[in-house]
Amino acid sequence: MNQHSLPDQKRINDGFFSHVKTDLPAGLVVFLIALPLCLGISLASGAPLFSGIIAGIVGGIVVGFLSGSKVNVSGPAASVALVVLMAIQSLGSFQAVLAATIIAGVLQIILGFLRAGTIAYFFPSSMIKGILASIGLILIINQIPHAFGYAGKELFGSMEDGLSANLFAGVLDQISLGATIITVLSLIIIFAWDQPALKRYTFFKFVPSALIAVVVSVLVNQLFVAYFPQLALSGNRLVELPAADGIGEFFSFFTFPDFSQLTNPELYTVALSIAFIASLESLLSTEAGDKLDPYKRKSSTNRELKAQGIGNMVSGFIGGLPVTAVIVRTSANVSSGGRTPLSTITHGTVMLICVMVIPHILNMIPLASLSAVLFVVGYKLTSVALFRRMWKAGKRQFVPFFVTIVAVMLTDLITGIMIGGAVSVFMILRDNYRTPFFIDKKAHYEGERVELVLSEEVTFLNKASVMLTLDHVAPNSTVVIDASRSVNIDDDVLEIIEEFKATAAYKNIKIEQIGLDKFFAQRKLA
Repeated sequence: MNQHSLPDQKRINDGFFSHVKTDLPAGLVVFLIALPLCLGISLASGAPLFSGIIAGIVGGIVVGFLSGSKVNVSGPAASVALVVLMAIQSLGSFQAVLAATIIAGVLQIILGFLRAGTIAYFFPSSMIKGILASIGLILIINQIPHAFGYAGKELFGSMEDGLSANLFAGVLDQISLGATIITVLSLIIIFAWDQPALKRYTFFKFVPSALIAVVVSVLVNQLFVAYFPQLALSGNRLVELPAADGIGEFFSFFTFPDFSQLTNPELYTVALSIAFIASLESLLSTEAGDKLDPYKRKSSTNRELKAQGIGNMVSGFIGGLPVTAVIVRTSANVSSGGRTPLSTITHGTVMLICVMVIPHILNMIPLASLSAVLFVVGYKLTSVALFRRMWKAGKRQFVPFFVTIVAVMLTDLITGIMIGGAVSVFMILRDNYRTPFFIDKKAHYEGERVELVLSEEVTFLNKASVMLTLDHVAPNSTVVIDASRSVNIDDDVLEIIEEFKATAAYKNIKIEQIGLDKFFAQRKLA
């Protein structure tokens, strides 16, 4: 391999400012990507738009300083948006959700000290993909009114006079043609900008499509204002961030948690939901970030949990959404040259400055363009290609995946996760029950030579399957029990084999065993 193609080993342990030339531009690129996402995720959460900006700032500056990862970027994530949306409805206020976010942060810190950083890797991937896919679907569905500038309260009309009479009742009268044009135009820009043919050019590679879509939407709406006022968007169809005349007034815009809800049991359910989703995404993003890191540095997952926990406590105290490590921004950071935490801290600092200095420019952004960005984010979570891959992976992967999606869509996130997890465990147990060994079924039932080849791990979960198989061996057979490939055989299974050996003579069954002696010897010594 060419020596020059590898990173300089001396630079791996360089300090905070060792890559300023690449970290600062990378931080700016991440900011450009994060800004529309922070606003869009706030919109999807049903929370004040300012809360997403706060989470982006906290994720960049606070978590950036504390995280052990060199390349992770944290901020509000689409995966948590659904939790917040449901929590606002169940708890009755965003201030109560802030209290739950603080508790979630405390739980994450405790998990970090308990060294639970590897816990995410024990969840079945099919269930995790199902959770993310369901979030993507709900994200898309919830953005439809904003995408079309719908101003009514009930998208599907009142149900008092029957579904057929009220479905989409009055919707056309409430839809904004201007918003629809901006949504469609934003989607076209995003998909066109991300085509591989354009990514060969530096400008298209480093300038995010979401930012271009938002900038164009602002210009188009200003064009509407000047020449086509009937299409122009205003009021609650635009971003509405508070504008401050000074530092003192700026800090007055922060929202504070409602601790009077601490006696509400529902608050702790929400906190568990936030802690679970935020920790899961952060740990998975950390693993992915380590793989993207050109120096292949390994991050402490326990330290990451603590950093995310502190970030959520800070964000909750000052009115921000929950924060997580986010793989989209992390990958953009690495590809843009980010090599130390300076890049993620830069992105948070630039965001803070922009909100303080130019909020009036941010308030020109149409919500329709942010909905288009979220449509793309949601589709990436629940693409047709994902469903095809899961289907091709077989029932063991597809069934828990699909059940998790349906359960989350029909109930809530925690209930959906519990149902999806139960189905995942059932599928694993079923497969363990069925496949602890290989056997020739034809020989098994016709009374010939039967070979029972045990797998590497034969656990107590396989006890019933082994017992039933041996019980149904035809009389006058010769049974070969081959444990040459086995690394571990549970005592319960060895006991069943011994009982079979003791009773085989009554059915004139001859037994040959390969590699079993060492396991019986170990059992006697124990």
